[in-house]
Amino acid sequence: MAETAALAKAKPVPMTQVRIADAFWDDYIRLVKDVVVPYQWEAINDRVPGAEPSGAVRNFKIAAGLAQGDFYGFVFQDSDVAKWLEAVGYLLAKERDPDLEAVADGMIEIIAQAQQPDGYLNTYFTIKEPGRRWTNLMDCHELYCAGHMIEAAVSYYRATGKRRLLDVVIRFADYIDSVFGPEEGRLNGYDGHQEVELALVKLYEATEDRKYLRLAQYFLDARGTSPSFFEHEADGRGRRSHWGFTHRELELAYFQAHRPVREQTEAVGHAVRFAYMVAGMADVAAETGDEALLAACRRLWDNMTERQMYVTGGIGSMAQGEAFSFDYDLPNDTVYAETCASIGLVFVAHRMLQIEPDAKYADEMERALYNTVVGGMSLDGKHFFYVNPLEVDPKACGGRNKKFDHVKPVRQEWFGCACCPPNVARLLASLGEYVYAVKDDTVYVHLYVGGEADFRLPRTELKLIQRSDYPWSGSISFEVHPNQADASFTLALRLPGWSPSAVLRVNGEPIDYRTANGYARIERTWRAGDIVSLELEMPAMRLRCHPAVRANVGKTAIQRGPLVYCLEQADNGEALHELVLPATGELKVREAAHLLGGVRVIEAEGIRARAEPWNGGLYRPDAILRETGQNLTFIPYYAWANRGEGEMAVWVREC
Repeated sequence: MAETAALAKAKPVPMTQVRIADAFWDDYIRLVKDVVVPYQWEAINDRVPGAEPSGAVRNFKIAAGLAQGDFYGFVFQDSDVAKWLEAVGYLLAKERDPDLEAVADGMIEIIAQAQQPDGYLNTYFTIKEPGRRWTNLMDCHELYCAGHMIEAAVSYYRATGKRRLLDVVIRFADYIDSVFGPEEGRLNGYDGHQEVELALVKLYEATEDRKYLRLAQYFLDARGTSPSFFEHEADGRGRRSHWGFTHRELELAYFQAHRPVREQTEAVGHAVRFAYMVAGMADVAAETGDEALLAACRRLWDNMTERQMYVTGGIGSMAQGEAFSFDYDLPNDTVYAETCASIGLVFVAHRMLQIEPDAKYADEMERALYNTVVGGMSLDGKHFFYVNPLEVDPKACGGRNKKFDHVKPVRQEWFGCACCPPNVARLLASLGEYVYAVKDDTVYVHLYVGGEADFRLPRTELKLIQRSDYPWSGSISFEVHPNQADASFTLALRLPGWSPSAVLRVNGEPIDYRTANGYARIERTWRAGDIVSLELEMPAMRLRCHPAVRANVGKTAIQRGPLVYCLEQADNGEALHELVLPATGELKVREAAHLLGGVRVIEAEGIRARAEPWNGGLYRPDAILRETGQNLTFIPYYAWANRGEGEMAVWVREC
């Protein structure tokens, strides 16, 4: 790899310098610490009655020689432990917890004992197929699991300063580096599920050892080249899949291996793999200055968000392959929209914001966070969605119509394939890292999340105190405390795309400001105690879809601020498909302090249109459509399915 100059990035403010104190997010972060992480520890130890067993911790004990038995679970089961440890690292970075740290240290010691003498670490191949390492990269997630363990190690090291797990993954990464590469005699391959690429960049940042960056770029450069590595590998094992069938023809686009990454133009294949790949591409482009790689990131981002993303920030519309299908194919009832895929979208947006601070990335990061990501977890922190539909009829779920088998009307306690719950935990535990960034003498505010943050600029240091009732209100204030008198720097505040207008004041006086890439830039000399207030207009608004989206023709969705709203049976009765929202009707916002943890609901005068009476037969020429008035109540999408089983719909007919 040619040594080139890194791009001048905006650097995220480390979570150790961000102390969140926010009415909305405090509950979720507290839930992650007090409920989700302990619950998931019980789950991966198979101690949750009624939940699907995991086997993840026991697999490591068996591989370490501390227990007897067979490998249990999916081939990628190790990643559940890794993501749990990564979340623990983020929690410990904010607040030391000796008891939690002791549990994590114990798990890390088991992992270290499971590592093989040459550095290899994977419980499936250690226990079940010890002689078949790296023989089925397309199916078996070896490098994917390695990537998650690397991310866990970096998180834990940064939080605690302890090197035990970091040293384990350094040995593992060094071993991987000795196996893979373009040179003759090495394995010229790459993983079927991207993850290791972005993890290796994190390891490079933690160790400053550039060979990990080179290895990350190798895995990207090798992908999709000709002749196909996956075809060659499949031939070598008689084209037998790990999953028990024979490949007649490989669907290379599913793995984003259909062409070199710099030549790809569309979001295709498995949505999580795609998002992780683009995140890794952005990381490598930023560190190497690779403009062709960056241009591909921009193209793929635009296709994903402008043609293949749900209004909730969900991606991957197709259950077959948990994948993208084609432009504008966004069905509401058979949608997949895996929680992990929206988390991947957040990863991509965050990395693109570092390369080129542009509100379009932060807007979609926010959309995914406030809708699909938090919606993937129940308000009690113990139930989870893998799939995030935009329309649900419980009668269709689990019935004879198999096209709805993946859709659940209520969240599940756990999953045999449990990638989503620990993924939600690690993202929410690290939320502080997504709020701010610094580039030169500019402080960027990407997300409106209350709390305090410390910044180190080239010419000054400062503290920023953010206060708001976001996402319920668009009134946000910042108290500025530089550590020296008359400090000059720029405060850049995102102007969300959903807000029609914004008013900025400093110390109560309206100010003029320059807008660049969706950020209001306040350039001035600051004094301690200066107050910046931002008033974002936050109307309840109707959204319409591109006319090519067949599922939503003649329908509207409701959004207020970053929150998408939905109808739920608990408020509106059954047969939601009969409800109609008049185009001219007023949308009223009402505070519901005791509903779903305290929300704002949106109410409107609607219509229930029903053909009645219906006296037998499936079709009739003389049916009369009777319309009756009905009050409609919309709740935030993230809060649906917390009141028992029932129908739900985001898009509603409009007349």
